[in-house]
Amino acid sequence: QLPVYYNKKNPVSHDYVEMEAAPLYSFGYGKGFSSFTYSNLQVEENGRHRYKVTFDLRNEGKYDGAEVVQLYLRDEYASVVRPQKQLKSFERIFLKKGESRRVVLTLCEDDFSLLDKEMKKIVEPGIFTVMVGAASNDIRLKISLTIK
Repeated sequence: QLPVYYNKKNPVSHDYVEMEAAPLYSFGYGKGFSSFTYSNLQVEENGRHRYKVTFDLRNEGKYDGAEVVQLYLRDEYASVVRPQKQLKSFERIFLKKGESRRVVLTLCEDDFSLLDKEMKKIVEPGIFTVMVGAASNDIRLKISLTIK
């Protein structure tokens, strides 16, 4: 149960007058010669406000290739309005065709912190969505995380 003052939901997206507000090219946009699958997302606590995010990446294509995996975080409710999606980590992974790898990325206290209305850096308890994907508009895996 969240305290009453946690009433700031993420803002609704707003479009321009005659066109949508989405960027022409999202962060991570690009074409490669191979295709990659993401699976088995897990988040494991690794200390106070420290988490290990792991998932499997597999090159399903006909060619060797590189994928830039990206980790995004969304604070579902906060005392101040937060962005809908924030890039927190990324890594370029090279895999031969048919090869798989367990990818490990980390989230630390700074990744969860915000400046409150008194401009103090804090970590508020609440629900966060951890998202992993190939681009900001190509999220492949999601999981909810509760911070106490």
